[in-house]
Amino acid sequence: MSDLIVNKVADSGLISLDLENYYPKDVIEVFDLKDFLFMGLILKEKDFREAMKQHDWSQYQDKYVTVTCSADAVIPVWAYMLVASNLQPFTRDMYLGTTEEFHKQLFLRNLRQIDPRQFTDQRVVVKGCGDTPIGEFAYLEITRLLLPVAKTIMYGEPCSTVPVFKKR
Repeated sequence: MSDLIVNKVADSGLISLDLENYYPKDVIEVFDLKDFLFMGLILKEKDFREAMKQHDWSQYQDKYVTVTCSADAVIPVWAYMLVASNLQPFTRDMYLGTTEEFHKQLFLRNLRQIDPRQFTDQRVVVKGCGDTPIGEFAYLEITRLLLPVAKTIMYGEPCSTVPVFKKR
């Protein structure tokens, strides 16, 4: 009898793909138009333009910024354009919407940077349980990216997988 311990997972040829590696870690700053409205409700063009000139845009240097308006106010389209024109020289990127929506867009962008060809005819396990909560949208996206190339796609851990797709 042999006392040799064999790691069957390592010998299985499975490629483990951990989506946590693509999870955006950057802080997203919020630019809230509410702070520039008259009485928090009305956009006065002259005052708004002056406030945009006086605002310290350098605080957004190399940051991700989401632009929003937390007040129930009607904001003219040109106001968003004016904010964008001021943010552009400083930010890494900007987004109109909530921080959560922007985070999702950044995550999807990171996933789309993966070259799926590296998984051609491979058996891929998309890691399931981790410390970071990964949204279902990310699992859908990675499956969409892998389907044309992977031999098999599984979910979970290499020692305990749930089959998702097998090329016929």
